[in-house]
Amino acid sequence: MAQCVQSVQEFIQDSFVPMVAVLCSEDAERVTRKNSLSFPELLRPFCRLTSEGHLRDPNNQVVVVKGLRISVTGINTRPPQSPELHRLLSRTVSVCQPPEGSPANVFTAGDYDLNISDRTVKASVPWYSDWKETLTQLSSSKYYTATTPWFETYRENFLQSMPASEHEFLNHYLACMLVVSSCEAVPTEQFLKLSQEQHRIQHSGEYTHPKWFIPNTLKYYVLLHDISEGDEQRADSVYEDMKQRYGTQGCYLLKINSRSGSTGADEQMPDPWSQYLHKTSIHNPELYEESAVSNAVENNIGAEEDGLDPSIRDCISETHPLQLDHLTDAGYPGNDASQSVNNVDEMRPQKQASGTSHTSPTPRGTCLTLNDHDHIRQFIQEFTFRGLLPHIEKNIRQLNDQLVSRKGLSRSLFSATKKLFGGGKVPEKSIAELKNTAGLLYPSEAPELQIRKMADLCFLVQHYELAYNCYHTAKKDFLSDQAMLYAAGALEMAAVAAFLQSGAPRPYPAHYMDTAIQTYREVCKNMLLAERCCILSAEILKSQAKYSDAATLLIKMTSEDSDLRSALLLEQAAHCFINMRTPMVRKFAFHMILAGHRFSKAGQKRHALRCYCQALQVYKGKGWTLAEDHINFTIGRQSFTLRQPENAVAAFRHILINDSKQSAIQQAAFLREYLYVYKSMSQLAGDGSLPQLPLPCLHSSQTRVFFGHERRLAEGEKQAATHVSLEQEFDRDLSQLWRELEEQVVSVANRGTVPITFQPSQCCLNSQTDNLRHPLAIVEEPIIVEVVFRNPLKVPLALSALCLLWKFTLKDFSGPEDGTTRETTTALNDIIDTQVIPEFTISPEETKVARLRLLPHKTGELHVLGVVYNLGTGEVGDSSLAEDLMCVRGQQNLEIQGPRLNMTKEEKTSVRYGPDHRLDPIITPPMPLLEVFFINFPTGLLCGEIRKAWVEFVNVSAVPLTGLRVASTHPEFFTFGSATSDLTPVTPTAAEHCSAYKTVAMPPSVATMSLVSPAVFGVTSGDQPVVAEIPLSRGVLGPGEALQIPLWLRGPDREGVHEINFLFYYEMTHLRFSETFSHRVLRHTAFICASRSLSVRATASRSNTLHSRERDTEEQQEAEEKNASMLVFVDVENINTSEAGVREFHIVQVSSSSRQWRLHKCINPVGDKDSKLTSRERGKLCFKATRCRTEEGGIVSCTTPCADFFFRRGLHSEARRGGVIVKKCSEVELDIIVLWKAYVVEDNKQLILEGQLHVALQTIGKESCSLSQKEYIRLISEESCDTEDMATEKSETQEMVLLKFKPDVPPPLSKPSMEQLSHLIKTCLHYPESYDHPFPQKSLCMVPVTLTLSNCSLAQVDVIVDLRHKTTSPESLEVHGSFSWLGQTQYKLQLQAQEVYRLFLKACFFQAGVYNLGTPRVFAKLAQTSAMCETSQQSAMPALIIVNSI
Repeated sequence: MAQCVQSVQEFIQDSFVPMVAVLCSEDAERVTRKNSLSFPELLRPFCRLTSEGHLRDPNNQVVVVKGLRISVTGINTRPPQSPELHRLLSRTVSVCQPPEGSPANVFTAGDYDLNISDRTVKASVPWYSDWKETLTQLSSSKYYTATTPWFETYRENFLQSMPASEHEFLNHYLACMLVVSSCEAVPTEQFLKLSQEQHRIQHSGEYTHPKWFIPNTLKYYVLLHDISEGDEQRADSVYEDMKQRYGTQGCYLLKINSRSGSTGADEQMPDPWSQYLHKTSIHNPELYEESAVSNAVENNIGAEEDGLDPSIRDCISETHPLQLDHLTDAGYPGNDASQSVNNVDEMRPQKQASGTSHTSPTPRGTCLTLNDHDHIRQFIQEFTFRGLLPHIEKNIRQLNDQLVSRKGLSRSLFSATKKLFGGGKVPEKSIAELKNTAGLLYPSEAPELQIRKMADLCFLVQHYELAYNCYHTAKKDFLSDQAMLYAAGALEMAAVAAFLQSGAPRPYPAHYMDTAIQTYREVCKNMLLAERCCILSAEILKSQAKYSDAATLLIKMTSEDSDLRSALLLEQAAHCFINMRTPMVRKFAFHMILAGHRFSKAGQKRHALRCYCQALQVYKGKGWTLAEDHINFTIGRQSFTLRQPENAVAAFRHILINDSKQSAIQQAAFLREYLYVYKSMSQLAGDGSLPQLPLPCLHSSQTRVFFGHERRLAEGEKQAATHVSLEQEFDRDLSQLWRELEEQVVSVANRGTVPITFQPSQCCLNSQTDNLRHPLAIVEEPIIVEVVFRNPLKVPLALSALCLLWKFTLKDFSGPEDGTTRETTTALNDIIDTQVIPEFTISPEETKVARLRLLPHKTGELHVLGVVYNLGTGEVGDSSLAEDLMCVRGQQNLEIQGPRLNMTKEEKTSVRYGPDHRLDPIITPPMPLLEVFFINFPTGLLCGEIRKAWVEFVNVSAVPLTGLRVASTHPEFFTFGSATSDLTPVTPTAAEHCSAYKTVAMPPSVATMSLVSPAVFGVTSGDQPVVAEIPLSRGVLGPGEALQIPLWLRGPDREGVHEINFLFYYEMTHLRFSETFSHRVLRHTAFICASRSLSVRATASRSNTLHSRERDTEEQQEAEEKNASMLVFVDVENINTSEAGVREFHIVQVSSSSRQWRLHKCINPVGDKDSKLTSRERGKLCFKATRCRTEEGGIVSCTTPCADFFFRRGLHSEARRGGVIVKKCSEVELDIIVLWKAYVVEDNKQLILEGQLHVALQTIGKESCSLSQKEYIRLISEESCDTEDMATEKSETQEMVLLKFKPDVPPPLSKPSMEQLSHLIKTCLHYPESYDHPFPQKSLCMVPVTLTLSNCSLAQVDVIVDLRHKTTSPESLEVHGSFSWLGQTQYKLQLQAQEVYRLFLKACFFQAGVYNLGTPRVFAKLAQTSAMCETSQQSAMPALIIVNSI
């Protein structure tokens, strides 16, 4: 339960105070009206005594009265009726709100303020542990206490508005003040009239209200003197007469108005009445009007939302469950004089409420000075100490004497009660057994009522011990008579009196309160009294730290008859849970939700919103998504009802952005609510700004930006360069490859050096690219931004008018300095053409990509800020009114976080992120734009096949280009021809069926020689030419011009799918924009499937011709060496498997290239016939090679493309080492070129394919092959397989190779398994099957045994042979006898790869029999892996030997 400003004792004492009525004359009322106050209002701030009072009980014991407060009201004060009471309590709670700016009205996602203290302790998520510690401190601190002033105000007004009842006397009048002005002509006559009027009201029986405590009511005569107007001497004389007539203890002269209102205007005086008259909305009608209007508006808007019936939408209903148990038409004194004079308290709020609103409160007490305040305070003390307390003391004695005489007991009630308590108790019946006697009434002179009256008098003057005894006695009498209403009242006050007794002589009887509440509710049907009893008991339990019992009691009092009462009590129960020694946070949140719901039903929207906001902190971030959604949804509705659209939008946004577990129907309802609230907020704002939309989710980090035109589609045989597109996935390794290619071509273009300012071209930017610098875009070239949306809901989202939001700064880069002309964020078509997507629908839980296009027309700086769109539900095309209402326009920002910086020490120790400028391009002046098309470009080739294609270069920009170059990862794959070749060949159509080679007529088997330099074909250093320059006419390709040149392709030597990358580089001819943007590149990736063709193996051997050993001179010896010859054997095999439709191959020509050797003539027995090879056939050619007589290179077939591909071939590593090692006489440098033709059948047509293969001979006697060593080994292994198996394996392998478009990463080396290690060594024993030995003559028989060890692996293996093994296997036990091995018992060997080793052993037998020789244990391990354990080698079967005795 929330902490209160007052202590429990102060609260109870102020709830039950002596009641004093006031009856004023007209002149006296006029005197007080000068201060804008009635006489009771004039006395109200001074009704609490500052000094102690004393009286004596019937036992003549002194009772000290401390801090007594009296209640002074007009005699005609009417308790509110049922509807009026409901309006009063609802008003008091409504106007009492938390301070402005508190978390009740302001909340943000992820950080809510929990109003649990006057200083508002903040609690954030995750906050449970911190908040728990905070609450533990709060519970033990007197400075931090959770307060709920609206509940205190409600409680105070509720107890003050309690009607007078017949079963108790606590709120009956004890005395009546008769007030007459000293200005009266005859004041004594006026006193007499007022006295008679009071007597008539009390005793005539005409009026049921007000009710009086005792028949002999104390009448106190007050002479009111206006100092500013009246005659003071006359007042003194009248007062002296009054003392003679009424006694000094029954009258008083009160002098007020020491100054006039005009003189007091300029002097500021304290106003003690404001805190009482403005304490609640009862005395502040202006606040009430405002709150009532706001409540009416809230309920009219949100009645249906909260599920309320339309008949009870207004918080001020016609009927309310809070009803009083008295007649609604009870009579009140209301004749002319008294009515007009004494009901000012009631008429004043009504008049003010009906009048016009006041800008400032009316000043009060303007005619009073501080001395007048002291006079009033002294008057109250005199009245209480000399009039009221003696009157109460006298009545207590009289009641005590009457009860003693009637009961016939002892003189004192103390002894009587003791005797009664000491005797047998009256058995109390349960509530269920008692009949309904709530309507039983006792006569006023009944002894039971006299006891209750005496108890109430004692309770009012703080004599709680005597009061408890009287209540206890009365309780027993009432229960005996089954007067349940009276009994419940006695039980209630007996429990309170027992609690208030000083020194706590007895524990608080909580069961008295429980019985009283149950009786009020179930028997008497009086919820008003039950609520009062519950409030008192809960406060008492809270003061005793019994929060659990207090919470249970408060929850039990909630019911459907009063939403306001239930809401307040549930909120107090929630505070009880949080104030426990171990705070029950979840119970607090749950009951705050219940309280918020009841507040909402009662029309208290602000309090409902506050409860939900406080409870949200507990449920937030704990995985209770359904509860969190419900709370946020309610907060959104309540905020919207209270005209807080920002808070409403924030709450609905929280529902939509999280992964909701709601059903699709519920999510659709949430979305409609959000759109409605959002649209209402935008209409109210009217400032034209577009707020942020929560849906769909925008993955800013996945945004990609593409610069340049989209790729053109292929037209017929033309195939456009692939370049870069948004459909391609980013590959970091491939990106590095393109960067290296670009660096190579830039280095060639800049004479071998790469500029320091070089930056690789990036056409497509994403989260993995380098975005630290501003990208460069070209004017009049599109910029495509790919935005990734995700719909987290289970309902579709309809977006319309989707476009980019951007900011542009115009700059002119043509001048020496950059000048900013203006900035704009509007999509102006003359600056940038912005694409708008009219409809964009995202299915439920779908991630969808939107590509938005910008076309800049001016140079400058562009900043893409976000996306703008209309968000709606359902289909975009639906033009119904409902859909129009549910469609709002908003934006989402593209906020991209750059990469984390981790270079310096400071960056590593902190979390810092670099910039990401992918959305901030700089628009540069026009640049040339190249497009490349390939004509008749093949997708499949035979290994070594030569194919002629065409490439077309088109300048599609308005700017000329120059410096056209191409770099490739496979320069041996293509050639544009030598510099001497014709640049204007025939068209591709005319050259379609022509041979790629240049042929000349010559006699067969005769070699011709041509001298060619590699520099003619672009090879200068012996390396492959990575970059090739493409010659242009006049060195420039003008705007709109096209260039078409031939391109020769050669199939790769290795079969499979090959990825060939081309990078086309070109520059601009005019002034460059910057050093970093002086060129542009175009990428192309081609995939070529290479199939097997021929395998060529060549071997060189010396000629066996004998020469003379004697040489005359050194010159003759040198000439003989130069004229030396050797034989070259060329083996050609058709390894094609006919899957490409190849029928046969023909060896057309064999050429050679060497600085020292040349092929002289073919000495094949076949003569001049062509060598034809069908599938799997092999041919052998023999040539005679002689030394050259010149140092220049000689090559046959010296024109394009044969010479180009020969010089571009990739040399093996063995060949490259030849220049370093000293040449030996057995080394040769001779390259063989085999030209072939293949006849292919395709679509019932025969095609002729051409190709060439290269073989490099390095050493005499060592065979060289056109395939790599790995390929050759695989080919040999395939040939060793069966034909059927080979065909099956080949087809499967080919299918897999075709699907392999990128080279796989080689698998990691796997560790050999234990099973594999156990088969490293094979063992075999060699011995005679039977052996005869004369045992009688010689007792020992020695038989020679050979153990053969074979290394089955290709690695070096360490072997241990252990002969100490004793047979324990079941098979060996069956063999009778034992034997021993002679000599060494353990051998350690090392076997090389596939080595076979024989170990010679001797077995010794002692008697004839059958023996198993398979006992040696063999352990093996790989030599290079010492960590592996040795594994025993398993023998296949036992080795049995028969030893015979002769």
